[in-house]
Amino acid sequence: MGRTRRSKRPLRNSVESEIAQLRGLDLRGLQARWKITFRKPALPHLPKHLLFGVLAYRLQADAFGDLDAATKAALERSGETKSRSVVASQLEAHDRRQTKAEAGTVLMREWKGRQHRVMVMTDGVAWNGKTYRSLSAVAFAMTGTRWNGPRFFGLRDGTIGKKVKD
Repeated sequence: MGRTRRSKRPLRNSVESEIAQLRGLDLRGLQARWKITFRKPALPHLPKHLLFGVLAYRLQADAFGDLDAATKAALERSGETKSRSVVASQLEAHDRRQTKAEAGTVLMREWKGRQHRVMVMTDGVAWNGKTYRSLSAVAFAMTGTRWNGPRFFGLRDGTIGKKVKD
């Protein structure tokens, strides 16, 4: 899923500018872009906002990586006829599996120009000589702002379980 790049800033700027160009297109322009992107014409009944959304998603997925197979499968299952609570609990369980790092995993995060390394341990997360109960607690200690810890440390983008060696 993830692609290795030295710096995402130039790529991000490129994707942002392409999305900005999409915003300026009328319905026919979006349909033409669809045909180039997907190598088939857009369905004639699709409105401008849906064409734009799908094309913008495709640009981002091509640049930064698409959803992994497990997430796609969970989303497909969510379309089945089930109650909202059943779908929500399935997606929450999937999310927990995706964000669980094993003990011994070292995570790195750059914050305000400094590289920070944290180690997941059986009893919490170690950072700067202290043990915290969660990644969210470390993110708060590091930034002074409440964060979703797994998201802050990139565990929602397919990097789970990758260890950094000294």
